[in-house]
Amino acid sequence: MKWPKNVTEAREFQELYKGRVIVLPLKKEPEYVAGADAAFTEDSVFAAACLYRLPEFKRIEQSHAVAKATFPYVPGYLFFREGPAIMTAVKKLTRLPDILLVDGQGIAHPRGIGSASHLGVLLDIPVIGCAKTRLVGEFKEPGARKGSWSPLHYESKIVGAVLRTKDNVRSLFVSPGHKINTEGAIRITLACTGGFRMPEPLRCADHLARELKSGSR
Repeated sequence: MKWPKNVTEAREFQELYKGRVIVLPLKKEPEYVAGADAAFTEDSVFAAACLYRLPEFKRIEQSHAVAKATFPYVPGYLFFREGPAIMTAVKKLTRLPDILLVDGQGIAHPRGIGSASHLGVLLDIPVIGCAKTRLVGEFKEPGARKGSWSPLHYESKIVGAVLRTKDNVRSLFVSPGHKINTEGAIRITLACTGGFRMPEPLRCADHLARELKSGSR
């Protein structure tokens, strides 16, 4: 697979792969769920993955990868900066998760294929995008209690949900990445969320990626 080196090549990559994105209900309930995230310096990417087992929600293992940053930061093309390192970190786990949570967008993206969708297609597993900020779409603010949500609309379609994961905190923008639908993405995200805004597997991955970045200085 030729990895894009610029925005023109990245757009062509997105156009090629967006037709492979599947938005359907989960085929089976996940037993293993992982979170993946990345941190950056000017020239390096530090990626981490944390694997948990359901329903007891026990952390099984974690892995990481460090790679050279070969693609600039461009909104809408984040996958091409962090994707290679994240895929390496996930593949270093002793088993692929039944579902992966990513700090990024799924189909709630200008071209319908954000980081979560790319990772789902390339790893061939269900992936959920759990983003802290909106990239596209319009919505009504959901209720203040955990579990409240409202649909995220873009170009006359529902591309995700604005989900309250903790009482009285800012919502997350949750969208299907691959092999899952919006309802499933909401349910699994809430199942993985404890007393914090972010789902626990993503909190773990974020913490590990930041530690790796700090240790590189």
